[in-house]
Amino acid sequence: MDTVSAVLIAMLAMTAIVGGRYLAVSGGFAWLTGRRFPGRYAGQAQQIRKEIAWSLASAAIYGLPAGLLAWGWQERAWTRIYLDLDAYPLWWLPVSVLVYLVLHDTWFYWTHRWMHRPKLFRAAHAVHHASRPPTAWAAMSFHPLEALTGAVVIPALVLTIPIHAGALLVVLTVMTVMGVTNHMGWEICPPRLVHGRVGKRLITASHHERHHRQYGCNYGLYFRFWDRLCGTDRGLGDFGGGPVGQLAGRGAQHRDREAA
Repeated sequence: MDTVSAVLIAMLAMTAIVGGRYLAVSGGFAWLTGRRFPGRYAGQAQQIRKEIAWSLASAAIYGLPAGLLAWGWQERAWTRIYLDLDAYPLWWLPVSVLVYLVLHDTWFYWTHRWMHRPKLFRAAHAVHHASRPPTAWAAMSFHPLEALTGAVVIPALVLTIPIHAGALLVVLTVMTVMGVTNHMGWEICPPRLVHGRVGKRLITASHHERHHRQYGCNYGLYFRFWDRLCGTDRGLGDFGGGPVGQLAGRGAQHRDREAA
């Protein structure tokens, strides 16, 4: 098989994997939502179809460069992904996961705030906030421009920072599960965690709910560090027993976007 064909196959295969992962995880948590809160997504069928369509387009934007790097890793040793556990100290396994998550969170926080600038919000990020309220299907529901800002992070990291393939799988799992659970309209984490010391540092659905309701706050992905440091952390939202994100009026939304 020639190089071009091999690369194309790798890119298409990775796109299928990313899309399949999205359908499996979002579908699983949507099913769980229906079991635990019957009727929670009632009347949102059209919205969910749009969320799935945008998400599958995002899957291609994420999957194509990932497939290219997967081929480059196997055939050209382009990346810093390794398989031999003896290549680096064992302590680097958990540390590398934390490093990747912290750097990803940092990139996400600042690009997310950037996306809330009025012109960019209208051009791109409004697609994500069109989910009112968001569902478990909304985690990857992005305009292509926004998806591109997210698609560069993991490729950039694997090209520069060593990580074991297993540790990378942990990073991708955390990224996928948190992305879905923080949008599905209810808090899956126990109250002791959400309101305890851990919840003061990590982002859960209760924290991200306030972002979808008020817009100009709570921009983080995994951790509350940047929100706290930059004064954009407004604490936890309140589901109030109903669907997530009873949105503020247009005037409040506009003020929050301007304040971002």
